[in-house]
Amino acid sequence: MDLTLNSAVQNVELSGIRRFTFLVRDTPGACALTIGEPDQNTPEVVKDAAKAALDRNDTHYPPGNGYPYMLEAISKFEERAHGLRYSPEEIILTIGATESLFIALSTVLNPGDEVIIPTPAFSLYESITQLCRGVPVALPTQNHRFQIDPAALRAAITPKTKAMVLTSPNNPTGCIYTRETLDAIHDILKDKPIFVLCDDVYRTLVYTDRYHSFAEYQDMRDRIIVIQSFSKPYAMTGWRLGYCLADAPIRDRMQIFHQYSVVSAPAFVQPACAAALEYDTAPVTELFRKRRDYVYRRLTGMGLEVQEPEGAFYMFINIQKFGMDSLSFCEKMLKEGLVGLIPGVYFGTEGYMRLSYCYSDEDLKEGLDRVERFIHTL
Repeated sequence: MDLTLNSAVQNVELSGIRRFTFLVRDTPGACALTIGEPDQNTPEVVKDAAKAALDRNDTHYPPGNGYPYMLEAISKFEERAHGLRYSPEEIILTIGATESLFIALSTVLNPGDEVIIPTPAFSLYESITQLCRGVPVALPTQNHRFQIDPAALRAAITPKTKAMVLTSPNNPTGCIYTRETLDAIHDILKDKPIFVLCDDVYRTLVYTDRYHSFAEYQDMRDRIIVIQSFSKPYAMTGWRLGYCLADAPIRDRMQIFHQYSVVSAPAFVQPACAAALEYDTAPVTELFRKRRDYVYRRLTGMGLEVQEPEGAFYMFINIQKFGMDSLSFCEKMLKEGLVGLIPGVYFGTEGYMRLSYCYSDEDLKEGLDRVERFIHTL
């Protein structure tokens, strides 16, 4: 019997980032600096809100896009914190930012449509594009200090271009797009029928007052979809909650995919999300700023080339001078140095490796000591 599967599924691999992380975890005595998950626990006030919701039996079907109070809370938060004006009717509470990305690309893509993805980039964008039967188009940025070169962007656009993904602060570099970069992108795209997905999940973790999101260009509001998550700023990775903001006609169609894939976000976690939006994340940002400074000082002191990140909690380290591809280098460092970092190839960019500083000060010191000892053997 000849059983065939969806060709889109057949052509997409499981996450190399997770696969390498599991390899590190399975290596006895290894120190991991791999995963982008805050080492703090969810704030007590957030957990208490979920417990109270369970105690009052808030365990029944909620409205598909989220309770009205939850959507209102997101709307007010985005205007207060980020200056973005989206009504509750333009918001969907999703199962993590991943679902937001999935329903956004599912809504805008037809088979064969192209999605421009500046690289290095989180591999999720390429995989979701392929699962939606779109065509990912890489736009390398490593030779432009991880900014987007306007000429390269113009060259990447074809009659099949349907969307572009912008992640700032970026995973894996921690870099943010400058105002000049964003203005150039806007000038190129403003008159084109191209959607822009602003994956802004790290915008709360920014170490500069110069941050801007492409979502601020509201003359393109009909083509902008903003992706957000509770995971990073509130240490809620396991809660699997995010949301998206989109112009009403787009949100109206996105909710179709949301409804028929997950129905809704769980009822009792929504009060917790509302509580999170009132939580002050400034101390968390300051903690990661101090870790950023320490890790950057250590890496440059070893003679490693790395651009100082202005957000998120990653360092993208140039290892080209060692003459190995990133997977071989990281495998060798894991085996001989007992320290794990993620190969840059898993972000679409060779010659680099990603370090996450979502770890305790003690773990960071031990991991960096091992990196330093290893590179001195090369």
